[in-house]
Amino acid sequence: MNTLAWFAFASLAAWVWLLLGQGFFWRTDQRLPPTTRGPGHAREATAGGPGVPVGGHARDEEPGAWPRVVIVVPARDEAGVLPLSLPSLLAQDYPGVAEVVLVDDGSTDGTGALAVELAGRCGGLPLTVASPGEPEPGWTGKLWALRHGMALARARGPEFLLLTDADIAHEPDSLRLLVSAAVGNDLDLVSQMARLRVESMWERLVVPAFVYFFAQLYPFRRINRARPRATAAAGGCVLLRTETAVAAGVPESIRQAVIDDVSLARAVRRAGGRIWLGLAERVDSVRPYPGLGELWRMVARSAYAQLRHSPPLLLGTVAGLVVVYLVPPVALVAGAAAGNAPAAWAGGGAWAAMAGSYVPMLRYYRQPLWLAPLLPFTAFLYLLMTVDSAVLHHRGRGAAWKGRTYARPEAAPDR
Repeated sequence: MNTLAWFAFASLAAWVWLLLGQGFFWRTDQRLPPTTRGPGHAREATAGGPGVPVGGHARDEEPGAWPRVVIVVPARDEAGVLPLSLPSLLAQDYPGVAEVVLVDDGSTDGTGALAVELAGRCGGLPLTVASPGEPEPGWTGKLWALRHGMALARARGPEFLLLTDADIAHEPDSLRLLVSAAVGNDLDLVSQMARLRVESMWERLVVPAFVYFFAQLYPFRRINRARPRATAAAGGCVLLRTETAVAAGVPESIRQAVIDDVSLARAVRRAGGRIWLGLAERVDSVRPYPGLGELWRMVARSAYAQLRHSPPLLLGTVAGLVVVYLVPPVALVAGAAAGNAPAAWAGGGAWAAMAGSYVPMLRYYRQPLWLAPLLPFTAFLYLLMTVDSAVLHHRGRGAAWKGRTYARPEAAPDR
């Protein structure tokens, strides 16, 4: 066999391993776990673990005494999306005591005033709007806002904090279901990856793949095991037990993190907390990314931080993307044109495995299945975005978001 055939077989072998040995990352059935018992029971591990899928054998009970919850929303220049998201939080039908704290992080578009106006117009849960001032040295903006909001929230004595982004809209029963899952399954952190907006052609090409790649890197099943082999969270929707947040020292212990959700999950895990992560059914992002430029910036601002700003990891990631995602279509087309049957068959098999594994995510996002064979093109875009992220970092521009630039931000810490 020639070199192309060897690369094609290497890609096919990689896909066999990914499909069977990477926590079945391609499946999309990790949704909120059902409640197994009420809050009056002592805290102990559940027999089935927190990853029991909805529809399993656990009893679907809800808490008998609902804990107090404070919803903390960091917001910077979010006037464009706030009318779509904040009313959904104020309208939560939570049976217990709940309120909303929105932290206006130096907005210049009237975000804070708009929040007050929406609360007066919509009613619902009580709203407090606060401003922390500019971040102190050593803090990223969102975590600085969360620090202020969580301090205000803890003064109310809540058992749980719901940390949710300003572009996230929640169905009326979202908070109730989150708390029910946390209390009933003895969880310290329950996180749902919000369903991102998919309307433009670029969103269709890039957004489902973003979640697909995230799940490949952090397989939800492995995270949700009683003895996990991976740890992560989705920052748009995190229900966090207050005593665990205090024990983990968050957000102070992760104040420099750009990838704050993964850093938060690791801090909670180090403090002995139990974590669950899955896909959302009733939590949606309303932020539009109509063009490639917006999507590019979303990925590039943190991609190199995910690689711990390591050139060797960057090279390994680029090589992995090439072998796993780009070699299959090249081997199929070039092999068929040159009469190289081994390369063509191996490349075609790897491409088919890749496309087939992408189908569940496309169905979750309600997208046409003809997008599945285009995954190599999307992976090539992500490769370029990752390289661009590294270039920006080494030029001293680092991660940029909402008018702030962090020249040398810290990656998600392991310690």
